[in-house]
Amino acid sequence: MGLSWSGEALLWGLFFSGLLSATLLPGGSEAGLLAALTQASYPAWILVVVVTAGNTVGGMVSFYLGRCFPDKTSEENQSHNKAVCWIKKYGYWSLLLSWVPIVGDPLCLAAGWLRMRAGLCALFILAGKAARYALLALLF
Repeated sequence: MGLSWSGEALLWGLFFSGLLSATLLPGGSEAGLLAALTQASYPAWILVVVVTAGNTVGGMVSFYLGRCFPDKTSEENQSHNKAVCWIKKYGYWSLLLSWVPIVGDPLCLAAGWLRMRAGLCALFILAGKAARYALLALLF
């Protein structure tokens, strides 16, 4: 007999799974989404929206943590950081990759550190994360 979640607990669990996995903490939001899809308590699109919302909030937490770091203009510091180089080269578009393991969290941090516009960052982070979860749900 497996663990069965129902109602709001499933949605909150999925939201926080997405949120935590988008920070520097380890997490498995993809596994959470797949588990929720097997429950069939909610339509897939609702589950995708919930996990995307949590993951986007987590990405923005990393973004705002990046704003806490001083000395954003030091060329010496920026030349050694791959995430900063990506952001400088590709701009906001690089945040479409914020969902990629290992790479995504530093991209969000770097965007905050470089004081990029929060609204545009949130939009690109949301788009990348939503596309990933929607594709995962479609393939499931």
